Amino acid sequence: MDSRCSSFRASGGLGKELVSILYSKNAKVWLAARSEQKTREIMNEIQNEHPASTGKMLFLKLQLDDLTTIKASAENFLANESRLDVLFNNAGVMVPPQGSVTVQGYELQLGINNLGHFLFTYFLTPILQQTAKQAASNSVRVIWVSSSAADGAPYPAIDFSNMDYHNEEGIWSKYSRSKAGNVIHACEYARRTKGSGLISLSLNPGNFVTNLQQNMPKIQLAMFKLISHPPKKGAYTQLFAGLDSSITEDDNGGWVSPFGRKEDPRKDLTDEDLGRQYWEWSEAQVKQYM
Repeated sequence: MDSRCSSFRASGGLGKELVSILYSKNAKVWLAARSEQKTREIMNEIQNEHPASTGKMLFLKLQLDDLTTIKASAENFLANESRLDVLFNNAGVMVPPQGSVTVQGYELQLGINNLGHFLFTYFLTPILQQTAKQAASNSVRVIWVSSSAADGAPYPAIDFSNMDYHNEEGIWSKYSRSKAGNVIHACEYARRTKGSGLISLSLNPGNFVTNLQQNMPKIQLAMFKLISHPPKKGAYTQLFAGLDSSITEDDNGGWVSPFGRKEDPRKDLTDEDLGRQYWEWSEAQVKQYM
């Protein structure tokens, strides 16, 4: 296996499990994360678990809550690689303290889960399209890791009159809107890159207890644990979306459920007008950082 896979948030949880499996199969994996120390500790653990691997892991500094830094991170990757087979957009923040914002002042979940991924993917799209010209059909993919929370997003999922949340909403509502945003971006990306050989999918990895739930109230966390699976199973969902040969152009813009079932996303999230509006809004927010 000689895929170049960029994996966000590989410092623990599902990201670590995903990288571990890829590395065990001799893949070359870039781990894009904020903390170099934590990421290198994880890399050492994975190397010790798979001493016979001929794969390679590399660290890429990526700070998704500061849009001014993302271009430099992408340029660092592009200066070192000539191909990228699979991009896993799997970073995320979940129910942080109410009022948490990014460096640019966006609500933290919107800023990291949506705008950060959107901008980084913009910079990597040319190398993905170039790789698709040389790689096996349907094998070059962008995977947008969403959540079952997308199904619980309010209607409409995106309130363009309240993107700055001047009308306050609950933190869970904000989280579900950000996860719906992942689905909308995945669908619109599929439409905008159609014919270039890329496959764009969103997914629900399943329920798992990882560092993502660090801000969850103790009672909710205890209940969540009752319906949770081992983190490795969440990696299986991402691996299916990113690598399974049964996925074709017919699945482009689709949704993958645990632990590798092709399904349709929530219907309103696939609406073309909504996709265009949300894409154009996202572009307007990041334009000065492109």
